Amino acid sequence: MKKLIIACLSLLIFASCTSKKSLHQQNKQIEKSANKQTSGNYANYTVDSYIQRFKGIAITEMNRYGIPASITMAQAILESGVGKSDLAKYANNHFGIKCTSDWNGKGYYKDDDKKDDCFRVYKNPEESFRDHSEFLKRKRYAFLFELDKNDYVGWAKGLKQAGYATNPKYPDLLISLIERYNLSQFDRGEGKYEKIKREDRVLTDINKNIPNEKRKDKPTDATPIITGDNYIVQQNDTLYNISKRFGLTVDELKALNNMTDNTIKIGQELRVKK
Repeated sequence: MKKLIIACLSLLIFASCTSKKSLHQQNKQIEKSANKQTSGNYANYTVDSYIQRFKGIAITEMNRYGIPASITMAQAILESGVGKSDLAKYANNHFGIKCTSDWNGKGYYKDDDKKDDCFRVYKNPEESFRDHSEFLKRKRYAFLFELDKNDYVGWAKGLKQAGYATNPKYPDLLISLIERYNLSQFDRGEGKYEKIKREDRVLTDINKNIPNEKRKDKPTDATPIITGDNYIVQQNDTLYNISKRFGLTVDELKALNNMTDNTIKIGQELRVKK
């Protein structure tokens, strides 16, 4: 029995060592590939040169989804150490985004919340910035997209509220960077209906990304369901397209239903007649 226990422990130790060696080899391969692409000459950014290098992609992502460019830049500066972290250099990962169950790309391993946490590897920094936007298009962050796209204070606090970071000072760190380097100069406001259309598009995408098994009461027919003065919300509905369907503005629809935000659920009844 004693020999059997010793043998099992030896196997476990061997398996653990083999696994760690494998992860170490993967990192070495990724570092070797990065060194080959850059000839070992990695950009030695200052904060100003980093801002100049990446402000364009941050503005593009803001215009596409509504995430303030200042927030994107502040997060990138903070998470990547101004592009000098190993993750930024070798994995082109400027936001410290970890591998998740839906990630099919390569992983770079380093200790973080857990030992040998897996972080996403990108082909280039721009891919990292684009994936940062896609990463935020999740149910837990959906309420942030209802903020104005120049509300960096609301976004900073909301990211912490949604659990993006565990550091209680995370919002203050972002706001401090934004104000110190005047990153809000890259933010742009938007008109009322421009905001509604952008929210409609992004929130529809977020709802589509929710796994089907989590959806309830999915309709089998796309025909509008109306009961008296009420409309029953169906899959892919948004306040914007419902209001257009019944000749209302979004604000009028929200007022009729005493709503304080744009969140609706499949099967929910909304009053659509004044």
